[in-house]
Amino acid sequence: MIPPAIVSVIYEDGSGLPFLLAFLLCLITGLAIWYPNRSYKNDLRAKEGFLIVVLFWTVLASFGALPFLLLEQPQMSTTDAFFESFSGLTTTGATVIEGIDYLPKAIQFYRQQLQWLGGMGIIVLAVAILPILGVGGMQLYRAETPGPVKDSKMTPRIADTAKHLWYIYLSLTIFCTLAFWVVGMNWFDAICHAFSTIAIGGFSNYDASLGHFNSVGVNIVCVIFLWIAALNFALHYAAASGRSLKGYFRDPELKVFFVIQVSLVLICFIVLMQFSWYSDAGIAFDQALIQSVSVSTTAGFTTTDFSNWPVFLPIMLIFSSFIGGCAGSTGGGLKVIRVFLLYLQGKREVDRLIHPKAVYSVKLGERALPDRVVEAVWGFFSAYAMIFVIIMVGLIATGMDDVTAFSATAATLNNLGPGLGEVAATYADVSDSGKWLLIIAMLFGRLEVFSLLVLFSPTFWRS
Repeated sequence: MIPPAIVSVIYEDGSGLPFLLAFLLCLITGLAIWYPNRSYKNDLRAKEGFLIVVLFWTVLASFGALPFLLLEQPQMSTTDAFFESFSGLTTTGATVIEGIDYLPKAIQFYRQQLQWLGGMGIIVLAVAILPILGVGGMQLYRAETPGPVKDSKMTPRIADTAKHLWYIYLSLTIFCTLAFWVVGMNWFDAICHAFSTIAIGGFSNYDASLGHFNSVGVNIVCVIFLWIAALNFALHYAAASGRSLKGYFRDPELKVFFVIQVSLVLICFIVLMQFSWYSDAGIAFDQALIQSVSVSTTAGFTTTDFSNWPVFLPIMLIFSSFIGGCAGSTGGGLKVIRVFLLYLQGKREVDRLIHPKAVYSVKLGERALPDRVVEAVWGFFSAYAMIFVIIMVGLIATGMDDVTAFSATAATLNNLGPGLGEVAATYADVSDSGKWLLIIAMLFGRLEVFSLLVLFSPTFWRS
């Protein structure tokens, strides 16, 4: 709460008081909970670990809604305040605010800061915490380079893991800020957009998002850093500690990721050119590049209304967000490694039909994976699909049309942000009940489904 208050003083926008009040409320509540339990010491079991992981987002995002509730401008309902806060901290990037350009600087900064802090939480969760609990894509991933994933953590202690991840995350944010400044952004915009780019969040200081700048340079910088942030942060750590880039070239998930990215860009470019959507090939390629990368990595930055693009492109891009980024990245979606393993498993089943007596294994690189890993991927996919259907049907029950319900569910469960239909730009017109359903979808997507789903099991609550 303090940095936005400082921004308010710097820009003299008069919006600092709600942040100071929110800070005091957080401090008092925290002390009231901590003080009576300050001397209690015990080892955490996996059971408590799951609860802490879920509460990390639900409690922080709930308190994160306080400034939105206390602000005079814009005036927000309780539902809208919670929606904006959860969307920020889960790096979804869906917004209910219109007229972002005219908000006080402190509010603009706070929205971006929520995403940045959420992105850091995602990295620590994905690389350090979930593997220990037995959940998450990192367990499917083993690098040949020294470091994190061999023992499911980078260093013997989670604190050290988190510290190394923090250094990498902060360094990337600084480099991204400088790059945005070099291509023409002012310092405030550069910092804010670097926050949401490295977090793969998608919030912007402007209603037009990146389209406000109308700059090829800004788009290219955004694409480069979205790609970097969408890669496994374990690879970044291995490269930084070993001072070698070999880990990147050996990584099968990274190769699949870039095959998908290049394919999406080329398909968008070819279709846009075929329909003469833009008068110039350079503009068409620029728009195809930034929109396909932004949507497929689940960032959700926009430079144009891609929902109006010809034929199948809008739906293809929404479906690409289901793949998302690599395991251990700030991206959302199923993750590339899981989708790749689903493909390999499907291929194995086809081969078995052709040669029933042959023995086939699913290989990641040169290593055969145990069937337990493949079963876990199928379990995750099944749970993901089930949650998707339940949320989508619930939205339709609130009166939302089919296309909007489908894209809104995809955009929040994949932590993408913008959708199609009524939610192409803002979620302001969604009913309150619909917004709460979408908040649940954001949490399921951000917490890798099982981390939240396990709390609904009666077995979990039995001692």
